[in-house]
Amino acid sequence: MDVAFPARHFLINAVFITSILCAEGSGTTTKDEIEESLRVIHDVATKSLGDLCITEQFRSLPIPIDATRFEPARQKADLAATLLQDLGLAHHNGLQDAISRNLLVSDQSVVSARVLAINASNGQLANCAWWQRQGLEMGGPRKLTENIPEVGQRPYSEYPWYEDADSSPGLRSPKFMESPANLSYRGWWTYPYYSCGASKWLISYSVPVPSQGRHGLKGFLSLDIDVSTLQINQCEPKADSPSLSQIVVFHGSHKCDNVTSKCYYRPQLSQISWSRGSYQCQCRNGYYSPHHGGIFNGTLVEVAWAQNNSKALENIFTCLKCAPGCSFCHGPQPCLATYHWPFRITLLVFSVTCAFCTVILIMYMFNHRKLKVFKVASPIFLSITLLGCATMYLEMAAIFPVLDTYSCIATKWSRHLGFCITYTALLMKTWRVSLTYRVKSAHKVKLTDKQLLQWMVPILLVMLIYLSTWTLSATPVAEEIEDQESLKFKQCSYNWWDHSLAIGEVLFLAWGIRVCYNVRNAESLFNEARLISYAIYNIALVNCTMVAFHLLIFPQAGPDIKYLLGFVRTQLSTTVTIVLVFGPKVIRVLKGQGDQWDNRARSRGVTASFSLNGIGLVPEDPPDLYQENEELKEEIQKLAAQIEFMKIVHMEMNNRHIKPKPGSYFSSLAGPMQSPMTAKPGCLLSKVTEEL
Repeated sequence: MDVAFPARHFLINAVFITSILCAEGSGTTTKDEIEESLRVIHDVATKSLGDLCITEQFRSLPIPIDATRFEPARQKADLAATLLQDLGLAHHNGLQDAISRNLLVSDQSVVSARVLAINASNGQLANCAWWQRQGLEMGGPRKLTENIPEVGQRPYSEYPWYEDADSSPGLRSPKFMESPANLSYRGWWTYPYYSCGASKWLISYSVPVPSQGRHGLKGFLSLDIDVSTLQINQCEPKADSPSLSQIVVFHGSHKCDNVTSKCYYRPQLSQISWSRGSYQCQCRNGYYSPHHGGIFNGTLVEVAWAQNNSKALENIFTCLKCAPGCSFCHGPQPCLATYHWPFRITLLVFSVTCAFCTVILIMYMFNHRKLKVFKVASPIFLSITLLGCATMYLEMAAIFPVLDTYSCIATKWSRHLGFCITYTALLMKTWRVSLTYRVKSAHKVKLTDKQLLQWMVPILLVMLIYLSTWTLSATPVAEEIEDQESLKFKQCSYNWWDHSLAIGEVLFLAWGIRVCYNVRNAESLFNEARLISYAIYNIALVNCTMVAFHLLIFPQAGPDIKYLLGFVRTQLSTTVTIVLVFGPKVIRVLKGQGDQWDNRARSRGVTASFSLNGIGLVPEDPPDLYQENEELKEEIQKLAAQIEFMKIVHMEMNNRHIKPKPGSYFSSLAGPMQSPMTAKPGCLLSKVTEEL
């Protein structure tokens, strides 16, 4: 072979090679170049080659590839070039073959290698050692002696590894990639190209072998590496799992809608690694698509993009936003529960009206505080009870909107603080009745309002400290839950703070029920002790029942049902308490009997001092002497009747021959044959009392 090979095509010196410090891939690769490369890759993969392999045997892609993974092969090529430079090329054809076969092609990544010897005097090709790797079944590497380009047939300039000086007025041909900035290469790596002869994607490393003089070239060395195994991942790279087997420049070149969908690399979708569209577009969280289950084949997306089919891209391959509140969805179905605001507003207005009526009732009671019906019932405790009821009514305002952190804080405070105020005030009044009723001595026990407040304040202080600590350390928040239709809505979170407080309130209710049971037979003016006991029983029953409703009957109720249950609980506990405790008092005042004693209580032996308070009058009022005289007269009459009764019974027991005289105490009660011992003592005592 005598092929003209101008030496000026390879005028390279070591100084220039060392001066190339640009990093691989740092050159700007435009979007059009990437898309053109993807089009070529797609044509090769689908055998739509066009003029490729007919009029041209190679097709280069203007994209850089990280060649550091082939560093061993490059180092061998540089070593071989240095060796050839020192030993010469023109008269060492055997050396060329040995280097091409045993040093270069022996590398597993090298598919072919060649050494071209050039006559430095005339620039003609002296010899060529071209070796190509074959399969093991073919006996190893094979030297090419055919299809070597001759003059006038296929110029060397067609080869990607050949430096075309005519197209490169500078010192480096645009066929080659820029070298890494931190390395000094003797040669250059080519851009990746498809070889029709090898039917593979290759990348070549070309090294000139300069002469010992200042000018001229001894020869040229190059090797080809198969890069068909590299992957084209068009999705965004994963920072936590970088892959050296992927071409970096293609990252982010997918055609998925980044706003509504996400790209996922799927190499199994293609049988070859160099293919376009080896990914899937999957709808992001909060988006859905009625087509293909929200997962689109990247090949179809690429085709639609290449055809500039905007209608298909928008209507088919673009995901739609889910309904508000949906983290995941498969359609336009709602994910948030619907709030029926007219219904909720109606319940809220009724609850707020009840709270205002409670305040009005406080003012009404204050104006009539000197009437006996309010005066003997401790107006200060009645006011505290109404304030607690008003606070519990305001819970309906706290849970009315879509719950958030602030509304949850207001809910906890209004519910538990209102309960504590109302229940403690009622319990203190009942507890005072219990102490007064159970006294056995003649000394009358009197507990003033001030003394009861001293017991009530610590209880309220404990509740305030607990709620404050709860709010500051573990602020209640609104969490999403689902109803029976899997619709989401906000509900205040429940944790051990709630459970601990619930246990304390249950124990408090149990103590109140016990106190009410102890005073079940106690008599008080205006029957207030019994009415308060009924109110406490009602509070315990309603709260236990509503807990059962929430946990057992409506565990997955919607927001409106829960709001209705809260309204029912408030009305059955708070409103019923107000009706039981304050209803009879207001009715007596409206009838004009508010300043009159309860005659039925007096007939059962209930004195004014044995009222609900146990003191009759408020401590700061002056003592009522007339009332005290009446009470003393009653006690003296009872005592005289008992003495007279015992005297008569004792006389009859010691003088059995004496018969009752007509008109005496026992004549009308006992028959002719009946003695005082056989008569009912209660009847005798009543008769004696009437006579006195």
